[in-house]
Amino acid sequence: MRSNPSPILALTRDSLQFVRRVYTTFMQNQGLLLAGAIAYYMLLSILPLLILLVLALSPFLPEEQLLSTLSRYLDLMAPGLADPLVEQLAKFLGHREVTGGVLLATLLFSSSLTFTVLEKSLATIFHHRIKTHRRHWVTSALIPYAYILVIGAGLLLVTLASGALEALGTREINVLGHIRSLEGTAGALLYAVGLGGEILLLSSIYMVMPTGHLSWRHALVGGITAGLLWELTRHLLAWFFATLSKVGVLYGSFATAISLLLSFEIAATVLLVGAQVIALYEQRPRRKSPASGRS
Repeated sequence: MRSNPSPILALTRDSLQFVRRVYTTFMQNQGLLLAGAIAYYMLLSILPLLILLVLALSPFLPEEQLLSTLSRYLDLMAPGLADPLVEQLAKFLGHREVTGGVLLATLLFSSSLTFTVLEKSLATIFHHRIKTHRRHWVTSALIPYAYILVIGAGLLLVTLASGALEALGTREINVLGHIRSLEGTAGALLYAVGLGGEILLLSSIYMVMPTGHLSWRHALVGGITAGLLWELTRHLLAWFFATLSKVGVLYGSFATAISLLLSFEIAATVLLVGAQVIALYEQRPRRKSPASGRS
């Protein structure tokens, strides 16, 4: 008589089979090619997007505080490479008097390129939705600019929260006669704010970018999967760039651009893998309830 496998073994087997399906389907959908396209347009649009955000928020917040917040949270997206981006951004702000209508229009167009390519890439991952859901071209044209507004509002809130948490870190409390600094607590809260914002942004992309209505539960599962996977990956990238990378020797003055492109491609791959997890979960065979089998 054959014994049934334990629940742990069954869960492990099913999980490994699902991971294999995610990998196989991702490669069939040319996921790495799509990630490369997203990374290329991210490289083109990241600086225009940052310039737009800082120009829009500088009347409400000090530039130094904005740049400090950007440097901290850009490190979540491009580990070890935030300083060159912020340095270039500061140089532009030093000559903001050249900003005119044509330049602003160019910045708006350039900063929206990534979202446009991302929508088309996700359409490939969620190809099963195209047969039943269609999106008006006006909606697709407006989505990038809506996201720019959302990111700007999020940056404003995060900057205010970061300032409050940094002020908290300078305080001390008395615990049973011992003076304890709140610097460690403030640092942990800053990290939690960044990670939470990252997961929410990823989940919102999964909800809005694909055509049709996606369950918020599915979007959150994809956001958590991609967020945690990227957290692991970015720490490995930071270690690689700090210890093993010879990009500077190989590419010289192009090293920063090459490193950014590599980081963006890996981040785009993680984003698309999260989308593939959602797509496969949506297409899983539904179990029929006992009542539905009765005649």
